[in-house]
Amino acid sequence: MQTKYIFVTGGVVSSLGKGIISASIGKLLQARGYKITIQKFDPYINIDPGTLNPYEHGECYVTADGMETDLDLGHYERFTGIETTRHNSITTGRIYKTVIDRERHGDYLGKTIQVVPHITDEIKRRMLRDDEDFDFIITEVGGTIGDIESAPFMEAIRQLRWQLGHDAVCVHLTYVPYLKAADELKTKPTQHSVKELQSMGIQPDILVLRTERHLDDAMRLKVASFCNVDLECVVQSEDMPSIYEVPVNMQRQGLDAAILRKIGIPVGETPQMAPWHKFLKKQRNATHEINIALIGKYDLQDAYKSIRESLNLAGIYNDVKTRLHFVNSEYITAENIASKLNGMAGVLICPGFGQRGIEGKITAIEYCRNNDVPTFGICLGMQMMVIEFARNVLGYKDANSCEMNANTTHPVIDLMEEQKAIKEMGGTMRLGAYDCELREGCKTYKAYNGKSSIKERHRHRYEFNNHYLSEFESAGMKCVGINPDTKLAEIVEIPEKRWYIGTQFHPEYSSTVLHPHPLFMSFIKTCIDGTTEA
Repeated sequence: MQTKYIFVTGGVVSSLGKGIISASIGKLLQARGYKITIQKFDPYINIDPGTLNPYEHGECYVTADGMETDLDLGHYERFTGIETTRHNSITTGRIYKTVIDRERHGDYLGKTIQVVPHITDEIKRRMLRDDEDFDFIITEVGGTIGDIESAPFMEAIRQLRWQLGHDAVCVHLTYVPYLKAADELKTKPTQHSVKELQSMGIQPDILVLRTERHLDDAMRLKVASFCNVDLECVVQSEDMPSIYEVPVNMQRQGLDAAILRKIGIPVGETPQMAPWHKFLKKQRNATHEINIALIGKYDLQDAYKSIRESLNLAGIYNDVKTRLHFVNSEYITAENIASKLNGMAGVLICPGFGQRGIEGKITAIEYCRNNDVPTFGICLGMQMMVIEFARNVLGYKDANSCEMNANTTHPVIDLMEEQKAIKEMGGTMRLGAYDCELREGCKTYKAYNGKSSIKERHRHRYEFNNHYLSEFESAGMKCVGINPDTKLAEIVEIPEKRWYIGTQFHPEYSSTVLHPHPLFMSFIKTCIDGTTEA
């Protein structure tokens, strides 16, 4: 089958949920047996979001091959189960860098380099993806129609629509606001958004209308008439109890069928998506709640998006609703930590970079260790668990990470020797999937159902200092996961505690709707058992 292309754009306002719609389209086509991939084109000039503040752009998601990407790739993976790569995340910065590098190399034979055709040709090359055979390639373009930054991407899509003919479809997501004072839904913003898109030479084939109120057929017909779109291709995306209801809602309205008809593929029977419906049934039936504290410094849901979703998914599969409570580590003290964690069944120490808020994390960790509260530390969270243990068990009161204090006399977290000479930002990072060997019999080994070898994704710079390994082991904190090549510590745990585990890697990156991560499953199960006992 000739590869088909679906372009997803957005208008009116940002944050409408293009990533969720793209992931839902992918899931529905996947359920019909098609081989799909989803890619995100971001208009910002950064090479990748790795250096962006989470307050600016939410979490930084990492692919198995070590690319720092937009958080929408997390939605793609959680919905479809596919493993994305660096080819699935492109920025304006990467596009321009490629073109400039070629110009410096002499590849353009002295021609004047311009946005059209050189930048747009590079965008088109990456949109077409010749590295692997797919039935459908879904391309989401970040930002909002009318943004200056998006113009080259829109021009590339315009050209591809003409080149590909019926092998390409444009899905445009817009907003239909409700005006309370007038008690009316307004379609004018959608009309203007489509008009803006048409002015760029792109006629949308399908409109997805984001709305908080149900749209009747008369409203949909009005939009279809004013925007030159078939009525069956005007789909509404209402607020749902969960983002995981969206694919089912889209299927119910025939979004996948409309795409197939536009491309000229027989629709056939509607796939049942039995595993997905089974998951949704568990989600709806989960009534008992457990409270989990997230201890970090970014008071923004998207900053820890994959962690939040991983905890929620693990809760659903354990038949509970996971209520997450963010606790800002900057404001934690020895005097208030007990009240802040009162009623919490478990605590997750969040990842991050930099000095801000780490002492609060260490205070929380000490409280959890002393009171046997189930504790899960991820990346920097694991490093803080190591530092707390060094200070309060081994007695090294100035123990720290060299990231936080280069002059500490007990650098229990440090750079490897070969990293210290690297000066480029990001050059010292350990990114992507690495092997890990587990110690048989430990809690982590049992959580992974007896697997002795695992592979997990990393995003960090500093490492556990093996110089102190024997002291930690003797005092009760065991290093139960080791990278077989570098001998670096990947997992620490205190066996005598109910659940006290820290991972240098990020397990949240590989937790999906149909396959929740085993560590999150084990953590939540222990938290539930603790509340049952209480």
